[in-house]
Amino acid sequence: NPYILATLLFGLGLGTTITFASSHWLLAWMGLEINTLAIIPLMAQHHHPRAVEATTKYFLTQATAAAMLLFASTTNAWLTGQWDIQQMSHPFPLTLITLALALKIGLAPMHTWLPEVLQGLDLTTGLVLSTWQKLAPFALLLQIQNVNPTILVTLGLASTLVGGWGGLNQTQLRKVLAYSSIAHLGWMILILQYSPSLTLLALLTYFVMTFSTFLVFKLNKSTSINALAISWTKAPILTSLTPLVLLSLGGLPPLTGFMPKWLILQELAKQDLAPLATLAALSALLSLYFYLRISYAMTLTMSPNNLTGVTPWRFSSPQLTLPLAIATIATISLL
Repeated sequence: NPYILATLLFGLGLGTTITFASSHWLLAWMGLEINTLAIIPLMAQHHHPRAVEATTKYFLTQATAAAMLLFASTTNAWLTGQWDIQQMSHPFPLTLITLALALKIGLAPMHTWLPEVLQGLDLTTGLVLSTWQKLAPFALLLQIQNVNPTILVTLGLASTLVGGWGGLNQTQLRKVLAYSSIAHLGWMILILQYSPSLTLLALLTYFVMTFSTFLVFKLNKSTSINALAISWTKAPILTSLTPLVLLSLGGLPPLTGFMPKWLILQELAKQDLAPLATLAALSALLSLYFYLRISYAMTLTMSPNNLTGVTPWRFSSPQLTLPLAIATIATISLL
């Protein structure tokens, strides 16, 4: 029903906006909660057992994270006597809130729900989950000052490594995208305390790249690597562009995805954290391997095809082509 859909999308926007605008922890928590409740019907709309399972998992993790956040902010108010987001001083609630937000966006080691949930959704809802749902927790993470640097660095490194290792043995594209999301978030968290503007830049470029990747997979109607391998008969032009989009997601120069990684490594080196920068760069190689493998499946191998399955070389859904064109060009040539 379009009215229900409009209401839910409005709720999605409202929750994020409330969190953005709030300086009081209770209001921020409320925004996150509205956000979660608005996306749950969108996730379960197909009534498929996998979708219902994914929705339940998502609801439980998000409720846990929100409860942790509420508990931490109440503890903070109890210890220090104020609710202001920017005035956090006590280390205990600070640590707890950081961990709650990490669970909300799916940072390692609290990442295990993300691949499972994303695998159960269709690509459009998956796109909303991978992009829009990350905004509100990130707004809070950017606002809290003086978090213990060790926690952030540990979370960031663990996420880049898990995002690399986890994606290696996956054949399902949505799970690969989930692990890639974990790895990208790790990069953002690594640089969070040294240069928040770089975190925002990385988040923005990640959004653009994920947007075009999801749209490509949606147009190909493919959810596994096998389905991608036979997609060259359906849309040859798309098939030749997709590897560039994927390699940009992996962070290969001269594509857009290289920019945030480059600047983050430079900033880490400026902060005398050369070993950390080296580890992060090496963990990016793991991610690059599975993007290369998908690109290889798409363009460098010809899968056996029966010619009856060859559809005409034109897009089936014209309303997707303009956003896809814009997103793809941005993903390839913004550097």
